[in-house]
Amino acid sequence: MLVLGGIILLHVTTIILLLVATIDNAWWITDTVSTDLWGRWELSNNLWHFTNLKNYPEDYLQAIQATAVLSCIFAILALFVFVAQLFTLPKGQRFTFTGILQLIACLCIMIAASIYTAQLHASETEGGYGHSYVLAWISFVFTLFLAVTYLVLRKKSE
Repeated sequence: MLVLGGIILLHVTTIILLLVATIDNAWWITDTVSTDLWGRWELSNNLWHFTNLKNYPEDYLQAIQATAVLSCIFAILALFVFVAQLFTLPKGQRFTFTGILQLIACLCIMIAASIYTAQLHASETEGGYGHSYVLAWISFVFTLFLAVTYLVLRKKSE
């Protein structure tokens, strides 16, 4: 029962991290600019102003946005499937479908962060990756761990 609670807690934590990484505006930051997957915040006259992402390769940006959102969707769906499988799977069965959904979420966030790393800001010397970018990679590790855990986990006879 303790393991089950830990898995659910880790899964919920991973979903929260994925949502923050996808929504929050700190993928690339400088002293006067904070960029996320959806827009850019620029500091002028001590006020932050939102602008659209200009001069970004549109196809890469859309791929990053789509895979980041898909990772959130698949992680949330995996949690619901896991809870449903707790009550419907016979004893001794593995949570294979949940593991596959979690693996897809893992691959999606990895693709988003990898494309962002390789294609956006690669030639910039000013600024650095923000906490949302770091959370995306941490979420990748957590989703991979959960995917493997679900694929190995069996319901035990009590």
